[in-house]
Amino acid sequence: MREIIAQNILKFKNNKGRLDCGVAFKIAKKLGVDIGLVGDVANELKVKIDACELGQFGKLPIGFGNFVTSKTLKQKLDEKGRISCKDARDIANDGIGLKQVRSTLRDYSIDVKFCQLGCFKEKKGKKMIVKTKTWIENNDGDLLFGKGKTEVLEVIAQTGSISKAAEILGMNYKKCWSHLQILSKNMGEELTMSKQGSGEASGTTLKPKAYELINAYKQLQRDIEDYANKRFKELFLDGQTDRVLEK
Repeated sequence: MREIIAQNILKFKNNKGRLDCGVAFKIAKKLGVDIGLVGDVANELKVKIDACELGQFGKLPIGFGNFVTSKTLKQKLDEKGRISCKDARDIANDGIGLKQVRSTLRDYSIDVKFCQLGCFKEKKGKKMIVKTKTWIENNDGDLLFGKGKTEVLEVIAQTGSISKAAEILGMNYKKCWSHLQILSKNMGEELTMSKQGSGEASGTTLKPKAYELINAYKQLQRDIEDYANKRFKELFLDGQTDRVLEK
């Protein structure tokens, strides 16, 4: 069987001479073997794994993560806030999709442990990362828009209901409604539409402006975090500073 696995690995290598993560899982499924065995044989052949489907190598497209997916993932986190490769993939395969899972892992800073292909080992020692929080205020210091209000809009879009969104977010209906009113007032227009009834068309939906706000805030937050972590590495983890911090 190892010889057959090796033949498949060599046959389906990408143009860089590596084996894509997704292809490795397809080989395991096709041959009815454990994915770890495919990883072992690839290692024996000195064929590196590429394009981690959970985004750990940063080479696959991502979108924006969302709050509902993050709650599902967080149910499987260990005491260090990490999720196993298998649990993350199981969640993705349960209807959420790999792109959404890897986007949420990235946006919510969730580490993946125990790669089923053996690509990365458990990290030792203390990891230092930069945490940022971004919000938008007016000249009087009043909060106009931020993570909380973004999540309110996002969960309403997913559930089609203000009351369900409030339940998922762990807040009472009045507070959730207040977030919407503040947003609408500051943006100068209503951001949601509600229709009474019990059919598929009933419930609360977002207007285009609300989706624009969600995407703009998430992109702003992502850009700030990317720059902050890049600058952090330059200031704290390069050269002599890197060696000092490891002592």
